[in-house]
Amino acid sequence: MSSTLREASKDTLQAKDKTYHYYSLPLAAKSLGDIARLPKSLKVLLENLLRWQDGESVTDEDIQALAGWLKNAHADREIAWRPARVLMQDFTGVPAVVDLAAMREAVKRLGGDTSKVNPLSPVDLVIDHSVTVDHFGDDDAFEENVRLEMERNHERYMFLKWGKQAFSRFSVVPPGTGICHQVNLEYLGKAVWSELQDGEWIAYPDSLVGTDSHTTMINGLGVLGWGVGGIEAEAAMLGQPVSMLIPDVVGFKLTGKLREGITATDLVLTVTQMLRKHGVVGKFVEFYGDGLDSLPLADRATIANMSPEYGATCGFFPIDAITLEYMRLSGRSDDLVELVEAYAKAQGMWRNPGDEPVFTSTLELDMGDVEASLAGPKRPQDRVALGDVPKAFAASAELELNTAQRDRQPVDYTMNGQPYQLPDGAVVIAAITSCTNTSNPSVLMAAGLLAKKAVTLGLKRQPWVKASLAPGSKVVSDYLAQAKLTPYLDELGFNLVGYGCTTCIGNSGPLPEPIETAIKKGDLTVGAVLSGNRNFEGRIHPLVKTNWLASPPLVVAYALAGNMNVNLATDPLGYDRKGDPVYLKDIWPSAQEIARAVELVSSDMFRKEYAEVFEGTEEWKSIQVESSDTYGWQSDSTYIRLSPFFDEMQAQPAPVKDIHGARILAMLGDSVTTDHISPAGSIKPDSPAGRYLQNYGVERKDFNSYGSRRGNHEVMMRGTFANIRIRNEMLPGVEGGMTRHLPGTEAMSIYDAAMLYQQEKTPLAVIAGKEYGSGSSRDWAAKGPRLLGIRVVIAESFERIHRSNLIGMGILPLEFPQGVTRKTLGLTGEEVIDIADLQNLRPGATIPVTLTRSDGSKETVPCRCRIDTATELTYYQNDGILHYVIRNMLN
Repeated sequence: MSSTLREASKDTLQAKDKTYHYYSLPLAAKSLGDIARLPKSLKVLLENLLRWQDGESVTDEDIQALAGWLKNAHADREIAWRPARVLMQDFTGVPAVVDLAAMREAVKRLGGDTSKVNPLSPVDLVIDHSVTVDHFGDDDAFEENVRLEMERNHERYMFLKWGKQAFSRFSVVPPGTGICHQVNLEYLGKAVWSELQDGEWIAYPDSLVGTDSHTTMINGLGVLGWGVGGIEAEAAMLGQPVSMLIPDVVGFKLTGKLREGITATDLVLTVTQMLRKHGVVGKFVEFYGDGLDSLPLADRATIANMSPEYGATCGFFPIDAITLEYMRLSGRSDDLVELVEAYAKAQGMWRNPGDEPVFTSTLELDMGDVEASLAGPKRPQDRVALGDVPKAFAASAELELNTAQRDRQPVDYTMNGQPYQLPDGAVVIAAITSCTNTSNPSVLMAAGLLAKKAVTLGLKRQPWVKASLAPGSKVVSDYLAQAKLTPYLDELGFNLVGYGCTTCIGNSGPLPEPIETAIKKGDLTVGAVLSGNRNFEGRIHPLVKTNWLASPPLVVAYALAGNMNVNLATDPLGYDRKGDPVYLKDIWPSAQEIARAVELVSSDMFRKEYAEVFEGTEEWKSIQVESSDTYGWQSDSTYIRLSPFFDEMQAQPAPVKDIHGARILAMLGDSVTTDHISPAGSIKPDSPAGRYLQNYGVERKDFNSYGSRRGNHEVMMRGTFANIRIRNEMLPGVEGGMTRHLPGTEAMSIYDAAMLYQQEKTPLAVIAGKEYGSGSSRDWAAKGPRLLGIRVVIAESFERIHRSNLIGMGILPLEFPQGVTRKTLGLTGEEVIDIADLQNLRPGATIPVTLTRSDGSKETVPCRCRIDTATELTYYQNDGILHYVIRNMLN
């Protein structure tokens, strides 16, 4: 193959009377062989390699390996991928900007040029994670929540404004605008990017990485992208390619159509369950089949959004006529839409009816078979048919600790002078929330229409239900108002509370005090029903033990029924003014009613709302910052602190030290999420983080959340493993972030034990089951353990992003051999761990791990090194990815 394949494949195309240069896959195929049936998602990767071919980071062999994937629908090769841009939200964005500012300090200390610490590709940070539902159920809720958000987060927002002026190619979408993935879908995403290079317009596929796991939503628009940890995103911004193995691609064939009364949410919960069962971790999923011909783009985006829940790197929908239709609706320019069509067709990236690419494996779903569903009570992949929810709720309640001592009697409480009884199974939170569903007009209009029918019949929300509406974009408010549905949602308590993530990420705010007291008094098992994408235990609210994902209309229905024990398929939701029972089927809107409402959504709404997307409110505009290259750190700040990760860094890396005499800090079960490892929600006053804040004079009402304090490592290391629902098997029967400081027997917080081990210079280990680190792309779930002194995590399997984050922080991920677990080994957590010869580590190698039991007996377990690529090994040997990037800048 010619070494000038990149040059040989350069071609031009016309779109809207303009000439664009591009790297043509059909021209490259003359040297590579036929690539027509390569999955469309891999064609995007292939173009990327072609465009960046330099003979070093991208070679002929890399391009040949990707083209040769067709032979076995698999390829064992590491490639370097360079996404077009980076997307961030503020919970992950603040610590990323803290890291960039700290990197400038380190480069300055080591005699380098600080201006090199600057993004080389566009970065958009959308502030969406900080609004909390403090106020709800009235017309002032939105203004009050925004006021509190600006008060609590003034220092963080000032810091982000500093970052906006200090770093190039860095834009900030202010708070109160929308959720990053919805803003990305409706405005930022281009499908095809174009830029002027040396006097020529170059066209190439839009692609990105994001610091939020649901970045995958943009794949619904035919844009390849996925979530990475903040540390990996920072490296990508600074010009470091994303190292990845060429993925397997699972084809998911969709046929038929959804039946009357079935929603896009029911479809995505079914797809999630099927793909989790199939096993798609580390793989791409690509959708195909004639079902796509009638699947609206909003439904595609809902399915793509939940890729992290089914475990795939992404869920890709190729560009087709429906993509263009959505781009026009959302106010994209005619020039862009024409370019997208011309480019996708020229590159063989356009989806034609009957396309059957080659896939590693396939699944098929007739959408006519999908039934009304929820997912719960603790995992998004645990789909439950609507009629089976009471059974699933009862089963989940039986699994709780101390269940035998509970009588589950309703608890009396008084609110606003009225006496009530709070029953076991009460729905205490009903939230229309999250980009997953609020980007989808059909399910939001359905919720509004259902509310209208309910109000007309005289139904009311149950008094213990905290209801809220938090769309991911202002466009939602426009079309609900246009359809005259807002008053009915308001009547049922679904008033607008904010434009941001809110309940979906645990910012549900406090429950009314009488409700919280009643739950504690009766030790009640209560529920939250939300239109979100995650329902891990402890995530939505500390007192709510079961969380259920549902479509927006079902969220409204559960607010009316008020109890998880009500069977919505057969039981009445309530009674009309005459006292007659009203069933779900009586108020469920027809497909025609929903379609008529959706027709009211117009491109003018999108253009109006996004015309000043970077402007912000008067409060945002009034935040003043001083212009400077390095940040003026405040030693008494409880939000923004200079991170310690580069404090002892030298210009050359030291050899990797072996692990000797490591103690086990925590021994954990299956499906431990990044939320268990580093919670994002509320901070308890009696926790190590709560005590730290109180020592700095911070009152409880000003604690804010863990997520909002990720710019302060002191809070975050104290919050590591502090989820109130985590169960450390070293302390049976105990919930919360507790452990033993061995060889002692006393229970103490994980943070306190880790600090004692640090004084003794004892390295630490974590032992876990399957799917360790699933959930959010939370880099603090790796940064926190690093600061506690954890050197190795040994698990049965890892979720993709978290495994990469551990390596990015210099922590070794090891996997037990097939069939070997902490249980088969009979581990107690009292074992001492030794791992030798780490200087000669190789990707995927077998590593002998020596366990010394408390009786002195030894056992060696051959674990698999989950450093998967040579690039990852380089990062590990440099003590982390950012250390490697800094050393590159110095050289």
